[in-house]
Amino acid sequence: MLNIIVILPFLSAFIMAVVYLSNTKPQRYFFYTLIGVGSPTIITILSLLSAYELLNGAPTIHTTLLTWINIGEFNIDISFMADKLSVVMISFITFIATFIHIYAAGYMKDDEAYGKFFSYFNLFIGSMLLLVLADNPIMMFIGWELVGLSSYLLIGFYHTESQNITAANKAFILNRVGDFGFIMGIALLFVSLEGTGFTFSSIKENISLIPLDTLNLIGIFLFVGAMGKSAQIPLYVWLPDAMAGPTPVSALIHAATMVTAGVYMVARYSFIYEELPDVGLFIAYIGAFSALLAAIIASYQSDIKKILAYSTMSQLGYMFIAVGLGAYSSGIFHVFTHAFFKALLFMGAGGIIIALHHEQNIFKMGGLKKQLKLVYITMFIATLAISGIPPFAGFFSKDAILMTTYASEHYLIWIMATFTAGLTAFYMFRLFFSVFHATPKEPLSVHSLDKSITYPLIVLAFGSATAGFLGVNAAYGGDALINNFLALPDRLTHISHSTEYLLGGLNVLLALSGMLLAYKMFAATANEPIENTFFSKLIINKFYVDEFYVMLIVKPIHLSSHLIANFIDPKIIDGFISIQINTYTKVAVLFSKLQNGQVRYYALYILTGLSLMSCYMIYKLGVI
Repeated sequence: MLNIIVILPFLSAFIMAVVYLSNTKPQRYFFYTLIGVGSPTIITILSLLSAYELLNGAPTIHTTLLTWINIGEFNIDISFMADKLSVVMISFITFIATFIHIYAAGYMKDDEAYGKFFSYFNLFIGSMLLLVLADNPIMMFIGWELVGLSSYLLIGFYHTESQNITAANKAFILNRVGDFGFIMGIALLFVSLEGTGFTFSSIKENISLIPLDTLNLIGIFLFVGAMGKSAQIPLYVWLPDAMAGPTPVSALIHAATMVTAGVYMVARYSFIYEELPDVGLFIAYIGAFSALLAAIIASYQSDIKKILAYSTMSQLGYMFIAVGLGAYSSGIFHVFTHAFFKALLFMGAGGIIIALHHEQNIFKMGGLKKQLKLVYITMFIATLAISGIPPFAGFFSKDAILMTTYASEHYLIWIMATFTAGLTAFYMFRLFFSVFHATPKEPLSVHSLDKSITYPLIVLAFGSATAGFLGVNAAYGGDALINNFLALPDRLTHISHSTEYLLGGLNVLLALSGMLLAYKMFAATANEPIENTFFSKLIINKFYVDEFYVMLIVKPIHLSSHLIANFIDPKIIDGFISIQINTYTKVAVLFSKLQNGQVRYYALYILTGLSLMSCYMIYKLGVI
């Protein structure tokens, strides 16, 4: 079953690619839809069956597809593992992805490259499933890199526009920077445990053999990979530009695949990070600063998709706070709830963009409450969920993280995370009120939406409203079902129910304050922010981080490239080679005079040689 779960999306991607490239009928809408949507539907059923087996007490499932490398004692299998962590991940990944695929069938139906899109889409799903179900770090790394390749193909899907290719390149290159750290961590891990086996279970058993200094390096290097994949400081600048791809791509990247890979990876290596509390604290601080920075930037953005992109970065920051402080279950719980409301927000935003003829500036919208009622209701639920309003899903998962942060006595992280929670409600309801309630600046022409676009929103809205109940803790009358099922090595923290109620109430109060402020500022008339102060100019321009990278890294590389191309290469390298060539040519001319084809010259050479030899022999014999 695990083999089918991983292989099927790759197989469907291959079939659609072959049919598309054959080009006999470019518009095979029914065929591509059947294969493209059918594949994730089947693997969703198989994933839920896997989760059901483990829920009923089945042990961790291992399966080997084939042996890849077998040299002496070194053996790497293409093998998969379904434990409680991985089945939770694949269950919601495949479930969310199925509805995104259904949505994409309506969203992309008029695109000439419809078949190519679904081929890339299924490749993306297969890559993420390979990453999650990998039984060893090598297979995980292959899935990790294939996810990067898939995102590159999908972000640059509209490749006729140069800015889309630039965005795809930016995502690809920044992720390669992070992946260098990731592969360094794997390499150190492999060298440190040589001869002990290289599956996750064997690594866990032998982790005590690694010196603590080396283990610290491994933990840091692995997290550098997560910084790139999950868009955390300083490798986050690719994420907003990734909105260049079609909206279903944004929904898939932000909800079910790529950006959650870093959080999953840290949870998968929890047996390493539980030995490294200082590295974990570093991860938590990176998460806190990333969450706050992204929330501040989102509060001044005008593009609906970029606002949601920064909100993803901010929510990922919460997840890294959790896993960094050893609350791995809480981090995965927030990954789970976030998948529902973030997919819903992006899909709702895509519906709005389609309805308004591809308009993405929220301040050129307004008053869409009546024209897009279903989108309005579902996005309202998703906005409440991400803002942490009870009883919606985001409240329970975010509250669990904030409680852990406070109980761990890392108060600076807790203050940043709590303030970010209020800011999240502000910028999300800023978007909501601007789009649906504010008076439009000019009359809007609104398209109707296909059912394939609107119906998936209903399912995800239900999940956004109810998924949080699977993780309700004892303070709110629950049993923390997801935490207990995952059984990850969480660091235990204790906090009284009364304190938890007070802190939860504070979070809700801040969220309501942010909502109220957004209502007063944007519900009646929404005005786009202008660069009229230093502070607003700084935030609108995203703190000039991109410009800083261009000045610090890109321009020096360009200058050095020009120096090499225009001086070092032609003058020095080519000059050195030219000297050798010219010398060889002159020597060749000299020798060509000796080899002139005239017999009398050859006779002269022979006589000269004999004369010299005769002189030498006479000299040796002592005659002269």
